[in-house]
Amino acid sequence: MIKKIITLLIVFLVGTSYGPPNCNIYKSDENCYKACRKAEKAISYDQGDRKSQEYFDESIALCPNFDYSYYEKAVPYAKRGLIKEWKQMIDKAVEINPREHLLTRGWYHFFFMHNYEAAIKDIDAAGLIIKGDIGYTGDGVYHLNILKAVCYKKLGNNEKAIDIIENQLALEDHHFGLYDYLHLGVLYLEKKDYNKAIESLNKQESFSDVSEIYYYKALVLKGLKKLDEYKLYLEKAKEYYLKEKTMSNPYRQMIDEIYLVDIENEMDKASK
Repeated sequence: MIKKIITLLIVFLVGTSYGPPNCNIYKSDENCYKACRKAEKAISYDQGDRKSQEYFDESIALCPNFDYSYYEKAVPYAKRGLIKEWKQMIDKAVEINPREHLLTRGWYHFFFMHNYEAAIKDIDAAGLIIKGDIGYTGDGVYHLNILKAVCYKKLGNNEKAIDIIENQLALEDHHFGLYDYLHLGVLYLEKKDYNKAIESLNKQESFSDVSEIYYYKALVLKGLKKLDEYKLYLEKAKEYYLKEKTMSNPYRQMIDEIYLVDIENEMDKASK
């Protein structure tokens, strides 16, 4: 039940944008107040709807420094793969209000664009502005330092990725994400540090018990030459996968996500 609630929360967060703006704070500026009201009308339509985008255009025309409308207009462009249009809007939002939008741009660079260098740059830049904890991705899946570590992994710097994750997990106030220990376990697996890999994957079961855990455990056991257990964990990985207990996201393949073909290919190897 807890996992279902978490999953539903993530889908909700991904599918929505910021809440409605507080227009009362703009009452001293008539045009920006009107711009805010236009933005309220915009978000009454489905995200990306033509009328919604038109209201955001009217909002921006009234108050060119109203960052909320730039950001909200940018979001559906990203989801539709219109990268040039997204970047024009999000860059303007960041220029006006970097504290509010740098981290979101960084997350989108990672999530939609696979631009890991740009994601790291934005997260680091936000860290210079925001004192204390920088928080989580907009879907709640990752602490932004964990996200930065995953970016370093994709850039081939596994040692730095491990260091960042270990440091973040050691913080007393860290709220564990859905896949923190899974990514750490895979990093140790790739390093052939099998003991630390299995330790991390065991811890992952407490947070999100998915097929990927057992697939990567199987690979660890293969590396340790424990071939009977290796085969058993592949069976369990397949069982979980067929029950749809897997990593998944409606917009992109997740880092370290596996598919049924990955499990079955490994099972073919195990049978030889």
